[in-house]
Parts: sequence; C-alpha cells; structure tokens
Amino acid sequence: MNRTFEIGLAEVAMREQVGLLAYSPMAFGMLSGKYLQGQLPEGSRLQRFPVFSRYNNEPSRRLTQAYANLAAELHISLAQLALAFVNQQPFVTANIIGATTMEQLQENIDSIHVSLSKEVLKKIDSIQEQQPNPAP
Repeated sequence: MNRTFEIGLAEVAMREQVGLLAYSPMAFGMLSGKYLQGQLPEGSRLQRFPVFSRYNNEPSRRLTQAYANLAAELHISLAQLALAFVNQQPFVTANIIGATTMEQLQENIDSIHVSLSKEVLKKIDSIQEQQPNPAP
C-alpha cells in the first residue's frame, strides 16, 4: 500500500545493486481483506494493537476494497495479489511475509506461484494513483 520507495530510491538501489527487503507487504494485515467493511476480527493485529493505525484510515480502506475487487476478478486472494505484486518488483530482494496461522502462511507462500500480467499491473497502478500515499 505504501509505494514511496519506488519514487526515488528504487532506481538508485537497482543501479547500486542493493535490494529492498520489503517489510509489512500486507500493510499490517489490511491487505488480507479481514478488515473490509469495518470488520475487526477478534485477536487480529488491529484489534490487539489499535495504536498501530497507520493503514487503518479511510484512504487505505478505500484502496483495499479496490484491490480486493481486482483480486476477485482474478480469482486469487487479496493477500496473494499484494504479495505477488511485491514479488514481481525488480528491486525486491526479499518479501518479508507475516502470518498468524498455518493457513495464512500457506496462502502467503503460494503467492510465489502467482504471476501478474502487465495489464493487471496497470490496474494496480491505476488504483494506487487514486491515493498515492494513503499510509504515510
């Protein structure tokens, strides 16, 4: 959800052969979809740690819904869309995933098998352009 690295640092990192260790690619669980429609599941990170509200704002929720709609069109999970996007970035060395359950871990690992087409990447970019930095 936060793509500010791409704006100024990605080019230098690629030129200098310094890879990005992408942390929080699921935006504190927001891009799992579990918080859609205002849900706050018992035991979830945002429920347990409400002070970490960086991604829990109106612009982030709006973009998450748009990404969820795109994932549904592609017949993949929102988590797999988010992780596959990060996996395909040429400057990413490692995608630091996080999971609470074995099911989440398997879903995250399976994202390595998802390849997003140029058309899908353009759709992701058009969604992101609606709010370029929703979680500063």
